[in-house]
Amino acid sequence: MSGRCILHLRFILPADPDPELPERLRRLLENFTPRVQLIEPDMAVLDLTGALLYWKRDARSVTELVQLRTLAFFGLRSSAGVAPNRMLAAMACALTGPGRRTVIDDSPEVITAFLRPRPVRELPGVGAKAAATLAEYGLHTVGDIADVPQLTLQRLLGARAGRALHERARGRDTTTVDPTPAPASISAEHRFTRDELDPAQHRRALFALADQLGARLRDSGQVAAGLTCTVRYADHSATRRSRTLSEATHHTVPLARAAYAIYDSLGLQRARVRSIALRADALRPDEQATRQLTLDQGDDKPLALEAVADRARSQYGHNVIYPAALAVHASGRRGSSEGA
Repeated sequence: MSGRCILHLRFILPADPDPELPERLRRLLENFTPRVQLIEPDMAVLDLTGALLYWKRDARSVTELVQLRTLAFFGLRSSAGVAPNRMLAAMACALTGPGRRTVIDDSPEVITAFLRPRPVRELPGVGAKAAATLAEYGLHTVGDIADVPQLTLQRLLGARAGRALHERARGRDTTTVDPTPAPASISAEHRFTRDELDPAQHRRALFALADQLGARLRDSGQVAAGLTCTVRYADHSATRRSRTLSEATHHTVPLARAAYAIYDSLGLQRARVRSIALRADALRPDEQATRQLTLDQGDDKPLALEAVADRARSQYGHNVIYPAALAVHASGRRGSSEGA
């Protein structure tokens, strides 16, 4: 038993949230414990280990109080997962619906009962390629992984990945809650009107999000050095992947290419997707950006068109001009996105 108590929260943000909301939310959460880490605009992790004695409540009661206060002060419904470490808390939260909470007691029996039936893809760090490799050997659940010797996993996935998977399948995670503010980022989210199975619609949403983020970055005079994509499914679970960009940028096309690459790495097949979020990470002033020179004059054409679109949008609004890929279909649907 670790003796720790970690709370993972996922908030249901409004379509157009107040830019000051994350900082105001942080201040409210710090009333419960000083160890608060905001890892997304809609996600926070709290280390309640030392706070339970102060509040004279158990983990479930403190979690209920946190959810009640965030609802009362900001109108935010939330899902909550509580566990002895960050990995288990995040997994529990991903399986919990809005307004509810899942508590995993600090007991080997309870942790084992929670983990063993879970699909192996729910473990952090297991992507589509690793899952396919494991499936070839009949390893489909966390319990299957836990029953395999570490050396076998290392032969299948490599020394480092095999060792990490061996630890996670047994519910072990030593990651701490870091209250240091994360580097600046901006994000946008597309929520489908129904659970979407069509990969083409997923990619249209990604392009719309990249277009929105690019415009916001250029307007604020910033570039992004990384990109994070979060896909949420009909069963309330989610997958998140991040990628460092080859060069910091605020242009739509490279952002969209990076988003497509992340999406393709997930290996989704007939997934019922409820929403897709895209986050531009590690922002810095655009004068610090560098661009690789190229002899292909075609690379400059999208940038020239982008500059024209930016001037039109600044005068007439964002929806006055947009890429042809986002034009209205015969069905009347357009790949627009909702800010988050």
